[in-house]
Amino acid sequence: MFDYHVHSSFSADCEAPMEEMIQSAIDKGIKDMCFTEHIDFDYPDPTITFHLDLEAYRKRLKEMQEKYIEQISIKKGVELGVQPHVLEDYKEIVNQEAFDFIICSMHTTDKQDLHSGEFFEGKTLNQAYEQYYREFLSCIQSFKSYSILGHLDLVKRYKYEPDVYSFLDIIEEIFKVIIPEGKGIEVNNSGFKYGLGRAMPSKDILKLYKEMNGEIITIGSDSHAPDTIGTHYTETIDLLKDIGFKYVTTFKNQKPVFHKI
Repeated sequence: MFDYHVHSSFSADCEAPMEEMIQSAIDKGIKDMCFTEHIDFDYPDPTITFHLDLEAYRKRLKEMQEKYIEQISIKKGVELGVQPHVLEDYKEIVNQEAFDFIICSMHTTDKQDLHSGEFFEGKTLNQAYEQYYREFLSCIQSFKSYSILGHLDLVKRYKYEPDVYSFLDIIEEIFKVIIPEGKGIEVNNSGFKYGLGRAMPSKDILKLYKEMNGEIITIGSDSHAPDTIGTHYTETIDLLKDIGFKYVTTFKNQKPVFHKI
């Protein structure tokens, strides 16, 4: 088992100590995990600041790697919340700090957060979804300092209706950019926790990625608490097998490592 999307108290929206997350992962039989702490510059909610104390994070992670070296592989990752106007800042961080794994996620669109619902006001869902996917496409056309795209259809978590257009045409354009560059996508199992009844992205997006010869797939719980680490892992493996994927991926020094499923 692998879990490549895990947070701890180094993320502003998480209170769980890193060691508790590690101990839970060991108890659940996970052999390789990656902490992906949040950096989300200019997040449009004044009540929370998604900055990361890189020095303290680096020090604590090294302590945990040394302590648990015989039980689990612990990787150093980060989740970057992209917006067009913060990409240069992220390039600088990635150039200065060594990470094993970098998730490129989009939690805001048009400088509005998805969580509060403000982004959806005054728009049809089709308009909101199109703006979300087009802005994500714009970001990855100019930003290359990442390993995989996180929860690609996250926008559906906050507002969803079954008759909304799928936007696979724009997602295909995203895949035309990332696949030749050796970038991947994740299967994010937090969709089950948030009431979607599935992981993110949905099966149709995963099938499109496979049809376009995408091969780099990571699995992450997006856990912010010890009890959710590794959840729905078997279901996701079964889904990937059903679509036709042969491997899941872990990372070391930003290089993919393929594991047969």
